[in-house]
Amino acid sequence: MADLTMWLEATGTLAGAGGLGYAKVRAPRVYWSLVGMPVTWGRFTFSYRSTMDVCGLTVQPSGLRAFFTRSVARREVQPVPPKIRRVRGTATGLRVTLRLPAGLEPADVIASSERLRRAWGVHSVTVAETKPGFVELRMTGYDVLRRVKMPRKARPHDMAVPVAVREDGTAFERDYRKAPMALTLGANHSGKSMYQRNLIKGLARLPVALVGIDCKRGVEQSAFAPRLSALVTTPDDAASVLGVLVAEMEDRFDLLSRHGVSDLRELPAELRPVPVIVLVDEVAELFLISSKKDEERRERIVTALIRLAQMARATGIYLEICGQRFGSDLGKGATMLRAQLTGRVVHRVNDKQTAEMGLADVTAKPHATSWQGARSMNRATAPESPKQRSRPKMMTTEEWVQMHLRRAPARDEEWVRRALVLQGRA
Repeated sequence: MADLTMWLEATGTLAGAGGLGYAKVRAPRVYWSLVGMPVTWGRFTFSYRSTMDVCGLTVQPSGLRAFFTRSVARREVQPVPPKIRRVRGTATGLRVTLRLPAGLEPADVIASSERLRRAWGVHSVTVAETKPGFVELRMTGYDVLRRVKMPRKARPHDMAVPVAVREDGTAFERDYRKAPMALTLGANHSGKSMYQRNLIKGLARLPVALVGIDCKRGVEQSAFAPRLSALVTTPDDAASVLGVLVAEMEDRFDLLSRHGVSDLRELPAELRPVPVIVLVDEVAELFLISSKKDEERRERIVTALIRLAQMARATGIYLEICGQRFGSDLGKGATMLRAQLTGRVVHRVNDKQTAEMGLADVTAKPHATSWQGARSMNRATAPESPKQRSRPKMMTTEEWVQMHLRRAPARDEEWVRRALVLQGRA
């Protein structure tokens, strides 16, 4: 009986250890919740003061505090680390809010983030300033970009769409209120197409009109054709649809002028047109020409894109430009257009010059990048979203219009019909 009990105990111990090892590899969230978070929390609690001291993140106490420590408490005066305001666990790591003492700034904590990561045995430590004098240490217990899973609370809302997960476990949102025009760069197999698919998937849940320009014969965006108000697959059709968009922008400016407002959001709800988001894949195809007869078409495309990028924000028309490279080497107008695209997302690229092409003229910190050479930037990865390759059912013009008008105010029936004309569907 004793041998059987010993055998059962040994078997249970081995099975438990094997289960934890399996969970660490195949289910890191479960392993972190059961083992990683308690161990890390305890290590952080017991070693916090000494770790901050050796990392140079302490300051000398004030004269009054030093006097009371010597005279009343009868203790040795020690350097003062940042005060812990809050510690909370998450499914991916720990969040620690610190109040910085006088003499420390967020840059000091950021410079020591690698030493803090090694001291507490976590995968990464990122620092974010929440408000003046306060920073948040975002520790991740495992590589959240290895198997991307969006946070549960990440849902499309207003004009913001969560499209990727940052290396600290938070969701990266494409917010059209903050950055109405954006440029996305990335080499082949860098995640650019996956990023765009997740963006379209999130936008499809919002009451917006989507216009797709995919000059690769629609191989990237054709799967979303039932949700797109217009989809063009050649540069000639792109020039036509951009002309329609410019005309729509001017009509909306007339509407704003008649009501004495400067922004689409200031209009009454019953008069407010639906926002329009233009998704351009491989923008270089719109700039390239093979003969002199294509120059006139290129001029129309470039002029329309620049006009939309400069003025369309107030009318609710937004640009989402994607490509592998984008700069002055594309020809006249490329640099002027790039200067108007305030939002920048740079995925892995093949050379440093391409990364600088997207980020060198940006004064604020870029939203997300996975370029391996830019370790100081935020890394982000989009979750996998396989295409739905089923062929959409053919619709009559009225069915097509009514399908899109269910997501748009009645005033936009004319806009939908214009887009259908360009597709040859009306």
